[in-house]
Amino acid sequence: MTMTGRQVPLWRSLLYVPVNVPRFVNKAHLRGADAIILDLEDSIVASEKAQARKLVRDAARSVSRNGADVVVRINAPLSLAVRDLEASVYPEVHAINLPKIESGAQIELLSDCVAALEQERGLDVGRTRFKVIIETAKGFMALQEILRAVERDPRVCAINLGSEDFALSTRMIPEPDALYVPNMLGVIGAHSVGVLPLGFIGSVAQISDLDGFRQIVRRSRRLGFVGASCVHPAQVPILNEEFGVSEQEAEWARRVIDAAEASVDRGQGAFLLDGEMVDRPVIERARSALERYNRIRERGLDTAAAGGSGARE
Repeated sequence: MTMTGRQVPLWRSLLYVPVNVPRFVNKAHLRGADAIILDLEDSIVASEKAQARKLVRDAARSVSRNGADVVVRINAPLSLAVRDLEASVYPEVHAINLPKIESGAQIELLSDCVAALEQERGLDVGRTRFKVIIETAKGFMALQEILRAVERDPRVCAINLGSEDFALSTRMIPEPDALYVPNMLGVIGAHSVGVLPLGFIGSVAQISDLDGFRQIVRRSRRLGFVGASCVHPAQVPILNEEFGVSEQEAEWARRVIDAAEASVDRGQGAFLLDGEMVDRPVIERARSALERYNRIRERGLDTAAAGGSGARE
């Protein structure tokens, strides 16, 4: 998939898994997520981080058995980030989750570190992608600078606001009213530089009310989000459905495209379909939906099982 010329992955759902909990790692490939985020940050206590790094490569092989992309969330302090990258830049890992980004210079520095590791290990320089997370008030105020760095660096494929940490930084409660404005600015910013806007306007920690979670995700899709991370496998099918393309949507898209082709033959740029006006933006939306529908089915991840234990139980 391309967004303004940049190749981006298909990530409707990204499931967090602590890399040092075997029962979660061993079942992660069954959860149906488009990507698995192996966590070296918040779910790993300080005394276990060195040991956790040793587990990354084997865990990456395990969680990707059904075709999911593998993302590793590293730690923010540079002293830890460098060691995390050394444990993570391997063929088995597709992307690095960069937490608590507060400047464009951070992205550039980490990109240089990854490039050196790729070159040293015989990997194509640039193959390891970045998912950037803004989690502090300082990072949010530097959004334009961060977006300029993202635009310069083709490694970056996604941006999201870390709701829980951002709310802590700003003394907010992570509720939709508080998160609406920063999230929407992040969505518009991500689209402006051609990367995936990930997340939803709510708290990632909400796992008990799945119906409520679905409504949050459904609203967030309508506001421009294209995927999100989650902490429990029960949330994965909801993300896949709500950020996916239904059979009904695909059929609508086909009808729009067919009608558009017929209208071109008649020399018309706009036409009526089912009593509604269709013009270029609607046609492009239909083409985008059909492209996404086909890509989801090509990946074949929807056939994987879901439910049970993941990062939480």
